[in-house]
This record gives sequence, C-alpha cells and structure tokens, in this order.
Amino acid sequence: MDTLGWRMKFGVLVPSTNTSVQPEYDAMRPPGVTNHMRGFRIPNAPTRTDAEFAQQLENMRATMVDAMDEVLTLDPGHVILATAAESAGGVAGAKILRERLEAKSAGRVRVTLGADAILAALAHYGGVSRIGLVTPYMPVGDEQARRFFEDSGFKVARVKGLRCGGPVLIAHTSEATLRDAIIEVDGPNVDAIVQVGTNLPMARVAAIAEFWLGKPVIALNTATYWHALRQCGIDDKVQGFGRLLAKF
Repeated sequence: MDTLGWRMKFGVLVPSTNTSVQPEYDAMRPPGVTNHMRGFRIPNAPTRTDAEFAQQLENMRATMVDAMDEVLTLDPGHVILATAAESAGGVAGAKILRERLEAKSAGRVRVTLGADAILAALAHYGGVSRIGLVTPYMPVGDEQARRFFEDSGFKVARVKGLRCGGPVLIAHTSEATLRDAIIEVDGPNVDAIVQVGTNLPMARVAAIAEFWLGKPVIALNTATYWHALRQCGIDDKVQGFGRLLAKF
C-alpha cells in the first residue's frame, strides 16, 4: 500500500500545457489521497481560429491514449483524464475513449472522464433542464460542447466562449473575466451554469458564484475530481468548492 496515498493513488492524465488541474485537484484532495500528474504532449500552438482549434483537438487525440501506458507505470488505483476534449465526440465518443483507456490496463483500472463527471454532477443537483455554458474555446469548440449537452438531454440557453489564444493562455484568464462570463450566461430561464475546459481556473469562482446566484455553478475540475472520489468509494465532504463536494 502506498504510504502517502493509503486510501487512493490517482494517476491524472493532463495536456502538457495545463497548469490549472494540479493546483485545483490538490486543493480538493482529502487526507490519504494523492494526485500524480502525467502530461500527454501537445504543442503550445495558437488557437485563434476554428481551424487552429480543431488541429489542437487532433493533437490531443493523437497522444492521450498512448499516455495511459506511462501513467500505468505508477500503479494507480484509478485514472482521471483531465481534459474536456473527449466531449467533442459526443456521448458515444466519450464511451469509446473510456473503453480504449481502460483496455490499456486490461480492465484493471477504471478511468474517470470529465464528460461523464459533468453529467453525473447535473444529475445529483436534479431539476436541471436548461444550462448556461462557459468555455475557453473558439466557436467550433463552443458548438461541439453545445452538441454534447443537447445530445445528453439538456437545453443550452447561452454559450460564452472566451476564445483564449492558445492552450497555455487559457490559464491566464482572470477571475474577473470568469465572473463576468458566468453573469453573461445566467438568466431566469437558466437552471445551472456549467464550465468546461480544464485549464480554466474556475473552481474557486464557481463556488462563490453558486452561493450568490443560488443555483448550481459547476466547474469541470471540481466535478471531475468529485466524481473520481465517489467512484472510488471516498465520500469525504470538502468545503470551499461548492455544494457538489460539500454535500453530495
């Protein structure tokens, strides 16, 4: 048994450009749980156009499955894929990707995907049919995210794509910008607000917004880490990141 990760040792697959997942996951980490990041390499290339954004998605798809071989060398109890790219393939695409990753370990290790986590979070809140959506993407990415949620049975009332200029620049997004994006997609006809894009530093802002708005505001990193914990039978309630981790 791992001395520090005596309850769970998470292997976390992240794009090599991502700098938000590790600090946010570590801030949510219960005692006896450890997080071990392994980056799958993507270039820090501009994503200022739809074509450049689509190419970056292809870059991620080309490397993320092979990166599973590396993360398995630390003998994790569970693996988290910390990217929203899988949702671009819709619900069916996410299922195929999860199966491909789990097959790398001959089925010994389960994998949590952000796409599954967001849907599980929305189900736990209950009563959500219309959402506002915040992304770091260009319009083509916004449309893929919209399609994923609509295919999953939700109506997307509004989308705010922040059009970040490159993968590293996503993490430079200010908390004030994130606050304004939440306000922009909110409205009386919106039951919940959802953020995708794992490099957006949204966990703290989402928790504050949820308190003031009185409705679910779900940050992808919070939902994914919560879902992984619960899948592993770890039911600790963690304060400071919204109702999802504190109540469910």
